[in-house]
Amino acid sequence: MSHVGVGPRAVMRSVAFLTAGVLAVPALAGCTSEESAGKPLAAQDVGAATRASVSDGGTLRWAVDSVPDTLNTFQSDADATTTRVAQAVLPSMYRMDENGSPVRNPDYLESAEVVDTEPKQVVVYKLNQQAVWSDGREIGAADFAAQWRALSGKDSAYWTARNAGYDRIEKIERGADDLEVKVTFSRPYADWKALFSPLYPKDVMGTPDAFNDGARRSLKVTAGPFTVKKVDTKADQVVLTGNPRWWGAPAKLDKIVLRAVPRDERVSELVAGKLDLAEIDPETADEVTLAAAPRDPATGTPLMGPQGSPAAGAQGRSAAEALRSWAVANGSDEEAAEEEILAREERREAEAKAARRQKALSGFEVRKSLEPAYTQLALNGSGGPLADERVRRAVARALDREKLAETVLKPLGLPAEPVGSHLALSGQPAYADGSGALGEQNAKEARALLADAGWVRGGPVKKDGEKAAGAEKDEKGEDKEKKKSEGDDDGTYIVGEDNKNADSKNADSKNPDDKSDGGTDRESGEKHSSGKNTAQGGAPGAYAPKGTAAPAGSVAAPLAKDGKALTLRFVLPSGPGSETLRTVADRITDMLKDIGIGTEITKVPDESYFKDHIAAGEYDLALYSWPASAFPATDARPIYAKPVPAADGSLNVAQNYTRVGTDQVDQLFDRAMTTLDQKEARDLLRKADSRIWAAAGSIPLYQRPQLTVARKNLANAGAFGFETPVYEDMGFLEKGAQGSRPSAPSTSSPSS
Repeated sequence: MSHVGVGPRAVMRSVAFLTAGVLAVPALAGCTSEESAGKPLAAQDVGAATRASVSDGGTLRWAVDSVPDTLNTFQSDADATTTRVAQAVLPSMYRMDENGSPVRNPDYLESAEVVDTEPKQVVVYKLNQQAVWSDGREIGAADFAAQWRALSGKDSAYWTARNAGYDRIEKIERGADDLEVKVTFSRPYADWKALFSPLYPKDVMGTPDAFNDGARRSLKVTAGPFTVKKVDTKADQVVLTGNPRWWGAPAKLDKIVLRAVPRDERVSELVAGKLDLAEIDPETADEVTLAAAPRDPATGTPLMGPQGSPAAGAQGRSAAEALRSWAVANGSDEEAAEEEILAREERREAEAKAARRQKALSGFEVRKSLEPAYTQLALNGSGGPLADERVRRAVARALDREKLAETVLKPLGLPAEPVGSHLALSGQPAYADGSGALGEQNAKEARALLADAGWVRGGPVKKDGEKAAGAEKDEKGEDKEKKKSEGDDDGTYIVGEDNKNADSKNADSKNPDDKSDGGTDRESGEKHSSGKNTAQGGAPGAYAPKGTAAPAGSVAAPLAKDGKALTLRFVLPSGPGSETLRTVADRITDMLKDIGIGTEITKVPDESYFKDHIAAGEYDLALYSWPASAFPATDARPIYAKPVPAADGSLNVAQNYTRVGTDQVDQLFDRAMTTLDQKEARDLLRKADSRIWAAAGSIPLYQRPQLTVARKNLANAGAFGFETPVYEDMGFLEKGAQGSRPSAPSTSSPSS
């Protein structure tokens, strides 16, 4: 997928083993609960229009990445199309608003509130009295209870991908009447609004067989504005039609067809008139934007250069005829003249084809916003040089994240702000810029960190086949550098929290006469003792006395340790739509080169990128994305949880593919998950984010662009941003009606 997001979001949550008690958490550098989360950097762009201006009827042909293998969002092979279908055909108690916060969905829920906290947390749901399944049965407690039992994790016969939250429910009962559902929790759960969205009928959740197989290719019972007519694997499409039992505002469209179309073929399908809506990559957005440019009012043709106009083709034909006549009359080489004529004819045909393509695309427009997801640089801390926290921090501090964000977003006219949190995006309540715990971009301090970790500029490098780079192992096979840098969780260094970096700062100031960026002992990695250096494994006398000028060209020399240069494996996808990632990787490579770190870029097929490299830990550096969640305490915990040994001796990493985690972060998440005080939960999450920044396992770079091509008369569909789509309002404008476009995106930084 474009920018290579992380497949389905619903991945099995790990069982975390925490130490007894709660570790004390010292004051952290960064934002506090008093700080504003700001506003979304970009508004949604959907061609918003009132329902009155949208015509009744019509079919929306919508490009998607795949026909899903399952329509059950709680299974491991669910994907983004599974979510699209569920949003259109199933109940959700809560939906996301424009700020990425959960809001009650009145079509299904009249109210929901915590009515007791002692001795147990109790939530009472009062359902919309009109809410019924497509078979006529009322939505009620039996459906809630069936979904809880299926997802509680107590019955292994259910092939569930996640049970977060459902495993905290003790019981579900009918309330005062059939429209009331009473949910009692065994343990407090702050993210209770995440539950029962979507809600499946008891027919799907009631038995393991129905759960595992019954909802893979069909959903016979639904309760949304649309229902699933068929999943057509031969035609690579899912067909949704209006639900005759829908009690809400009736769907404007008769039908929605979700077609699986590869991204590199979508523009051609738009030109052929086979699509109305398609998400595209930045590389193809320019063509559509150009086609949508103003047209000549006299001729109706696009305002193109002379080679693109119809007149140019006619001029080409007359020139070709003149050339042939001249060649024959003057006895010239007629064959050469014919070749020139053919070349001109080919150019003319290409120009005519381009003109037709541009005319076809002129009926579309690019709708753009920022996706509720961010792209990060992942640093695999399981072994090798990056097992040392100092090396990870050096990599992180070498990055100019603002320039990387500008590389991707500025050409698209989108706000180019680097992401400041692992757990939320600007506009969401939990957002605060916690990057201060790591420190600002500073190549000088990055070099000092590398020197402190023993990486020497211009040190001896052994030939291939000799001792490899990476963390040195002790007699038990454990990484010495990792043990040295991590210690226990209380050893995590956070900028501004203590003076653990005082030695490196003092080293930088010992030579007041040296004003250069790379001339101090700390930056060059030089170690001095009585004429001999053994700390780096170098030969006696290999290092000049302190104050000796570096030889010419030494600044460009790579860093080395134990006879190996500091070179990191940078794994990237090779498929179409990944050009942006590869451009970002090139910029990162240049920034790392500046501090002496080399990279070996390996491009792999998209289908194996995540499974065989990211999830398997076969990389040092990688770029991939995580979606933002309205419930970070629940959804982000498995992404940053400390890996734990499994029963078979392997390491259970859950979704933490960087393999970097601490007990403190786990406990902060757990405390945020159990408090019902929203302010306290925000504080805990922001502290957890500061710890994650300090560990430097993943570095958020930028919010992903969301670019969608839509027919100009298509309303209420496009780049949705945070907000859940309203499927019943989508449709084509009445003749003469116009949709609205968002105002220019804000370019101000989020409040911190």
